[in-house]
Amino acid sequence: MKVLLDTNIVLDIVLKREPHYSDSTQIFNLIDKELIEAAITATAVTDLYFIARKEKSSKLAKSFIIDLTKIVEIIGVDKEIITGALNSNIKDFEDAVQVYSAAYNEIETIITRNKKDFQDCDLEILSPKELVHRISK
Repeated sequence: MKVLLDTNIVLDIVLKREPHYSDSTQIFNLIDKELIEAAITATAVTDLYFIARKEKSSKLAKSFIIDLTKIVEIIGVDKEIITGALNSNIKDFEDAVQVYSAAYNEIETIITRNKKDFQDCDLEILSPKELVHRISK
């Protein structure tokens, strides 16, 4: 199963945000065990760096991203994806970019804590707990 990780899932890890850290850690355990393949968008990488640098440090942000690129695929964002996102019914542009990036890369599932943000898309939207429950069946 290949999934796209919403930026909030990865931020939970780098910033150790409670109470979400434990659930997000379980997603990375599934990746480590090769039970799922995960991707993030290239735009998420810049968001991660910006937020982690601001909250922690540049050194930590870079180190985390280097480690992250070893275990997740980074998928591109191009003109076609941006145009699709701009013309979609998804209210939040950043979320629309993630949806169109996933669809373009034939990823059918997005993992997020903010499922309501993805109501107007045709992809499967799961919380970390839902994905862990599904995989552990």
